[in-house]
Amino acid sequence: MAKRENDSFSIKDLLGSYIKEGSLNKGFQKIHISEAWVKLMGAGVASYTGDIKLQNGTLIVRLSSSVLREELGYGKDKIIRMINEEMGADIVKKIMLV
Repeated sequence: MAKRENDSFSIKDLLGSYIKEGSLNKGFQKIHISEAWVKLMGAGVASYTGDIKLQNGTLIVRLSSSVLREELGYGKDKIIRMINEEMGADIVKKIMLV
């Protein structure tokens, strides 16, 4: 009879290694960045937000209000800094508000 190994791993560690080995990290970043946008910008901005995409380090945010687009345009650097801090990595290099 084969001897059983008693090595135990947490589910968090196992899923983390599975995500890294399976190259799923970018997909999870895209999901997490949408959640981070809503969390950081609040319900007011989120209600005018249509679509959020991350492509090659550029965060593309579709807004239904031109006034809000103009206001957020003044604070792009701060938004980039806040999102990267929330994500825990330097993912967003540029923001396009459309």
